[in-house]
Amino acid sequence: MGSFPGTPEVFAALQAALAQGTTVALATVVDVQGASPAQVGFKLLARGDGSWVGNVGGGALEQRVRQEAAAALADGRPRLAHYRLTESGEDALGMLCGGEVTVFIEPFLPKPALLIVGGGHIGRPLAELARIVGYAVQVVDVRPARGDRPQFDPTAITGSTYVVLITEDHVTDEAALRQAITTPTPYIGMIGSLRKVGIVLDHLRADGFSPDQLARVRAPIGLNTGGREPAEIALAILAEIECVRHGGSGRPRSQSPA
Repeated sequence: MGSFPGTPEVFAALQAALAQGTTVALATVVDVQGASPAQVGFKLLARGDGSWVGNVGGGALEQRVRQEAAAALADGRPRLAHYRLTESGEDALGMLCGGEVTVFIEPFLPKPALLIVGGGHIGRPLAELARIVGYAVQVVDVRPARGDRPQFDPTAITGSTYVVLITEDHVTDEAALRQAITTPTPYIGMIGSLRKVGIVLDHLRADGFSPDQLARVRAPIGLNTGGREPAEIALAILAEIECVRHGGSGRPRSQSPA
């Protein structure tokens, strides 16, 4: 692990990112042919904010690797990238070294988390379904038998935490919404009728929350599947979350373009 300069720092940064649930991409030089500033085993860890740790040879080569790592962060897919350190030709970088470098780029994606505020008749089946799909589920409820934490903590919400507000009290839902709406969560869903939703959003609007903030709230929650039983509503909620997570439309595949 310590055979190249900077490698211990790369692994330490990767370990920290995994512990914090941060998405990063690890680039490793896996093949070098001919003259090159890179060596097999050189590593670079790219973060979503554009910063990085380590190096894969510097210069134009490293700039292209960082760009490819950013693409891996965006689509979540690993890839092999090939570069020619020449002035012209396929995969050329405009360099004079003359060699070739192949880099394997692997994104590390945090496990998605589902934060359910309200462990009642919908919260229970929603938690079960989400665990099956692969979410790390957290349920907030003042009653220990219905949740694993008594209070809503917005500081624990990350860009991979999806938030569902389904308590039996609109006041509690509104209080949690006021905190969730300022977090980096990609999904905030709140249960309730159109009337309840309108009243809650009017309260937030009157208190200075912006139209962009209010537009983040998906309420009434879930896809319109037609189901009315608690487990069916839970399924509709999770289906909407999955659409947000994967960029799906929610349309039947039979009616979607090929």
